[in-house]
Amino acid sequence: MNSPSGNPTASAVGGGQKVCSTFDSSPEVGSIGKAIDIGQSVYDSPFVPVSQGTTSPHGRYVVFGNLFAEQGGKPYRLDRHPTMRAHPRTPMHESDIRRHLGEQTSRPVGLVDIRYVDSREDVASSLERTVSRGDEIVVFDALDTGHLETIGSVLWSAATERQGVLFCVGSSGLEHHALPAHWERTGEIDTDDECLKHRPPADPILVVSGSVAPTTASQVERAAAEGFETIRLDTPRLIDPAERDAERRAVVHDTVSVLESGTDVVLYTAKGPDDPAIERTRRRFEELGPPGVLGDRLGHQQGLIVREILRKVGLERACVAGGDTSGAVISALDITALEAIAVAAPGAPICRAVADRSFADGLEIAFKGGQTGGDDYFGVVKSGGVPLD
Repeated sequence: MNSPSGNPTASAVGGGQKVCSTFDSSPEVGSIGKAIDIGQSVYDSPFVPVSQGTTSPHGRYVVFGNLFAEQGGKPYRLDRHPTMRAHPRTPMHESDIRRHLGEQTSRPVGLVDIRYVDSREDVASSLERTVSRGDEIVVFDALDTGHLETIGSVLWSAATERQGVLFCVGSSGLEHHALPAHWERTGEIDTDDECLKHRPPADPILVVSGSVAPTTASQVERAAAEGFETIRLDTPRLIDPAERDAERRAVVHDTVSVLESGTDVVLYTAKGPDDPAIERTRRRFEELGPPGVLGDRLGHQQGLIVREILRKVGLERACVAGGDTSGAVISALDITALEAIAVAAPGAPICRAVADRSFADGLEIAFKGGQTGGDDYFGVVKSGGVPLD
């Protein structure tokens, strides 16, 4: 939590972890509880707030500790959500964030529930009661932007009114709305000083998708209708040690040829959670046997494909869909930091890559979660983002 004001007291109290708004995690993969344990070993925060509500346009709500997410305009409890209950890496079997985190850390988890988030005084009092009971992690309910603004105000006060660091865990609702809304109200940021600009169109661009979310499937279909060349990756071959190198070379060759002709390309692994390729890939992985994790093995190959394509074609801009795929591409390109430079969708801006030891330094690249962005997201990235009036 770092204020942009340059205030020496405020700027010294910041610590935080950005997590997916659907809390993708498990004790074995992407454990948020383990991340909290590590963060606390560094910061020793008096408590760790967890704020997952993002509201519109993402439609993420926390009510009595249970996380809900919209799909197709309808809210689902997360353990009944069409995508998250069948997530390929971290399927959600429990919607109560407290119970879910309880499987990942031994720290006690409390809650500031929906009855106490309408006013700053109620949030502060409920938080004090929760922490006084010995809860080290505190989940905050939120149904709308007003709740987020109130939570942001209380957390910033908790951070600035004490020595040391308040270590926070939250989705884009915390970092993009709750805290900035408070900073705007107190004059710590100037909303007229727009730091994100619309970028010139890029021609062509590369998109690689490892997401099986219906939202991404719609984005692939929209891109195809807008003239993108769509190329399906042969995932059973890519995870097979005997075939992966030849398959990767073939994909790189075909993609480079299309890009050099000036046509945009989408490389994708599947279209939605019911794509037969998912089951075929799982069966092949089981036949091959250990070692490794299917998602890691496939993501590594996608990262290599992107790296090899970008080495051969000097593209200005690229896009990656899917959380696991994004992580693999970041590693393959030796990206150490990202600077947001243009708005493409909430939580998924166009960024400039910092990669001092890699040819990818300065590359414009957008990373999006599977359920992020509108149907036209890839086209928006290509065009340079959402125009800012």
